Amino acid sequence: MANRRTGSTLVDLRRFAERLPEVTTGTMWDAEAYTVRGKAFVVFRTPRPDALDEAGERLTDVIVLCTPDLEAKEALVADPGTPFFTTPHFDGYKGVLVRAAHLDQMPPDELEEVVVEAWLARAPKRVAKAWLVEQESEG
Repeated sequence: MANRRTGSTLVDLRRFAERLPEVTTGTMWDAEAYTVRGKAFVVFRTPRPDALDEAGERLTDVIVLCTPDLEAKEALVADPGTPFFTTPHFDGYKGVLVRAAHLDQMPPDELEEVVVEAWLARAPKRVAKAWLVEQESEG
């Protein structure tokens, strides 16, 4: 029987982001980010005092993903089936946090959906609409 991977990886996240239209790698908050026309939708955060491990050490693998709105953010954070979280530093910000080490808790198709939603939240409307139309005609 073949080994079937059920969780996502950082490679998956990068692949999902890179295959979207007009995506480049840039920086935001002095960290690597995936951007669309200069707007970041995935940011690999540098360690900060608002995200700590059990020993009180700064987490080194936190990723920020944009959300379309605060309701979408709250839904992701509230869903016990996902590893997303937030901190008071992100109150009022349309984005969720996830540790790279916890991506394996999500199936790749679900992570892809979150990455696409992040991209759609930041992409120019015309670019997003054209991509959605293309996806609809393919599927």
